[in-house]
Parts: sequence; structure tokens; C-alpha cells
Amino acid sequence: MIMLGIRINWPLLLVLTAIGASSARLDAGAPPDSSPPVFPLKVSANKRYLVDQENRPFLIVGDTPQGLMGRLSEHDAEIYFADREAHGFNTAGWIDVTCAGHDYPDNVNGTTPDGIRPFLGFVSGGTDYQHYDFGKPNQAYFSRLDHVVQIAADHHQAVFLDPMETIGWLQALRNNGPKAAYAYGRYLGRRYKRFLNVLWLNGNDFNTWRNPADDAVVQAVAKGIHSVDPDQLQTVELNVFTSSSFDDRTWIPLSALNSTYTYSPTYMQMLHSYNQKPVAPAYLVEAHYELENVGKPPDLGTAAVLRREEYWTMLTGGAGQFYGNAYTWSFKAGWQSHLDTPGVAQLKLWEEFFAALPWQDLIPDQDHAILTDGFGTYGTLETRVSQSDYSAAAKTPDGTFVVVYMPTARTITINMGALRGPTRARWFDPASGAYHDVSGGPFANRGGHQFTPPGKNHDGDSDWVLLLDTR
Repeated sequence: MIMLGIRINWPLLLVLTAIGASSARLDAGAPPDSSPPVFPLKVSANKRYLVDQENRPFLIVGDTPQGLMGRLSEHDAEIYFADREAHGFNTAGWIDVTCAGHDYPDNVNGTTPDGIRPFLGFVSGGTDYQHYDFGKPNQAYFSRLDHVVQIAADHHQAVFLDPMETIGWLQALRNNGPKAAYAYGRYLGRRYKRFLNVLWLNGNDFNTWRNPADDAVVQAVAKGIHSVDPDQLQTVELNVFTSSSFDDRTWIPLSALNSTYTYSPTYMQMLHSYNQKPVAPAYLVEAHYELENVGKPPDLGTAAVLRREEYWTMLTGGAGQFYGNAYTWSFKAGWQSHLDTPGVAQLKLWEEFFAALPWQDLIPDQDHAILTDGFGTYGTLETRVSQSDYSAAAKTPDGTFVVVYMPTARTITINMGALRGPTRARWFDPASGAYHDVSGGPFANRGGHQFTPPGKNHDGDSDWVLLLDTR
């Protein structure tokens, strides 16, 4: 059996030294397992995260190359995936199988850059992309997609494929109908069953999922895939601006993951997903993208905004996230010079920070039993990410670790009794990767103790991560 989509865990970042503060590498004992995961991925025994075939936790570190099929040659895809592998990504989440419509207005026929159409015929009513006949797939087009998936596998990436993204292709699904959509799903399921790095993400701004007819035709594709290979994991992205897969209860039998979508402070919807039943891995499928000004109200995707989203996600039950930026989701002109951005660099620091911890065991501090004072204002869905001061905290069940993310500097109070023994305290700078020991430790595991971060971080912002460690 071919093993595809292997990921390398990156070693811990060497410490940056800050004047006037002590910095130290997170000496987590045994280093993270750097051996490649064995695909396909599956859901953990407790249903909270993904694991490989040897039951090793898989932290989703994803980019979103949605428009790849319509914009990149195979040569360019090789350049893109090589870069993402070098920067610690392990997931392409997601690639649109077909690219046309709202997100790709210049690609009127949904072709590859060299003009290969995805389908060779049309249903009655028109000869545009919305009338493509799903029963007549173009083998040349899908061979190109095969090659892209294999290139991703060669660079150790799991790949979420969107079989028929709904922001652009919902009318095409309606024109073909549920029976043809189901047959198309079976075609995809048979074709990609051999690629062990493939997962499926249905939808994409699926704003009309409450319409039973629309929901049925989108689900027909997913059901077709499932009928051929029920072991390939699937999920769905529902409506913009805030949603979770399990908001549509009819998707639960098909969805192994609960995709969380929000342009609001991510802890709100992540906790919503984390608390939904049945339990499933909750991850951040889409939030602010770097270099884009979107949302309701809008917010610019700066490095500081992305950091908030990333750390809030992990401390409110997340199993990882998809990053994106304005250039690499659509591959618009200039994408090659917007690969190695500040957001990408700090996402690697985020991955390395959590990879050195038993991140999969972190339990959100929903009732403030750990972070008892100084947690800020919870806000509403209309609160801008850049203006939220809410601190999220989580701990491991055995009390070995507590992690707190503070988007703004203030004094906080920790219930030290939540820890199992004498505690080392460190501030982690999410902008540089440096650790700063808190003087006075080790701290007793009793009573409340106040902690105040050490001024501005490396980027001149005031967000910090507090790591409490009893080992």
C-alpha cells in the first residue's frame, strides 16, 4: 500500500535572547516525535483530535490553496508545496476541485491554466460552467488533480479536497440534481481512494444550507464519496460569517470533524463547537486571512490579529487550524512574493510551541477555575478580533501544564491549586519564540498568584502566552 501525505514535525526553535530577561528553550523532556505520521488520518479514541495510524496526535497546521487548480501549473504547485513544507505546514486545507464563479470571476470555464476543462459535456439549459454535466468528467483534468495531490503527498501534506465548492458551483449542483451529484461523488471516491493523504471538505460559504433542497444536493456528493470509501474523513464549511459544521445536524453522520468558521474572536465559536454533541475534533477552518480586510465588522488580517486567532483556537478546544492569506488562497498575481510572510513565520512558532506540549490533552478553562481574575471582557460576535482583550486558558487533566493567552498586557491571577506540584512559570513571546522565566519560582501549588507580562513583545505588541509547568 502506498503511504502518502507524510509530515515531518519540526524541531524546537532556538531561543532568541532578550536584553534584561532570561530566555530558555522549552525543555519538554523527550523531544516531539519527528518520525513521519502513517496516513490515513483518523479520529482519536476520545474524539477530540486527529491521529495517524499509529495513534500519534496530528496537529492540523494548514494553508488554504483553494484556487490552485485554476491558477497553478504542476511546476508552480511543486514550488508552492515545497515552500509550505519548509515552513512547517502539514495540511493543504483546502483545494477546490473546480474553480469558477464568485471566487474566480476570470476563470469563466473553470479550467486549468492551460485550458483543460473539468467536464466534457453540458446538461440542458446552457453551455456555461453552471451547466457542466457531472456525468462527463474530463480525464485529463482529473489526471492533473491526481498529480497535484501526489505533489502534496511528496511534500508531506494531508489534503482536504472540496469536491464542489458551493460559493461558485451551487447552481451547477442544482442543474445536475441529487442523482448526478451522488454519481459524481462516487466517481471522486473511487478515484481518490488510493490517495491516503486525502480528506474532504464540502461547502464553502454555504449560506443556503437551511434550504432542504440545496442541503440535499450538496450532501449527495458527500454521500457518494462515503458510499465508496467510508474511511475517508469528511467535513463541511457552512455559512459566513460564523458557523460550525454541526449547526446543520443533518451533516453529523457524514462529518468526522467540526469545522469552525468565524470572523469574530475565535474563542466564541470554538467553544461552541467544542461543546456540541456528539463530540468531534473541532478546528478553525477559516477566520481572518493575512493581508485581507474582511468580516462584520471588518478587521485587517495583521500578524497580531492572526496570533490572537491561533492561540485562542488552541486554548478553547481546537485540534489545529487553517491559515490563509490574500495571495495564496486565490493565487492572484504576485503570490510568489507573498509566501513567506510574518504570519507564516509566527504560525511556525505557534506549531512549535504546542508541539512541545501534550496539546491534545488541553481542556478549556470555561468557568475560570484556573484564570480567576484579569481575563478581560468576553465580548460579542460583533467585537473585532483586534479589539478583544479576552484571555483564554487551558490545562491538562493531570495538572502538569496550564497555558494562558493574553492579547493585552495586564496582571492576571492564577489558581495555583489547579497545578499538581511546584511550578515553573515562563512567558512565551508568540512574535519571536523566546521564553522568559518568571523570577521567584518554583511557585507553590496553592492559593492565587498574580503574574504580569514583561512589557512589549518582539513586535512591539502586548500579547503574551503564560506557560506553567510542574515537571
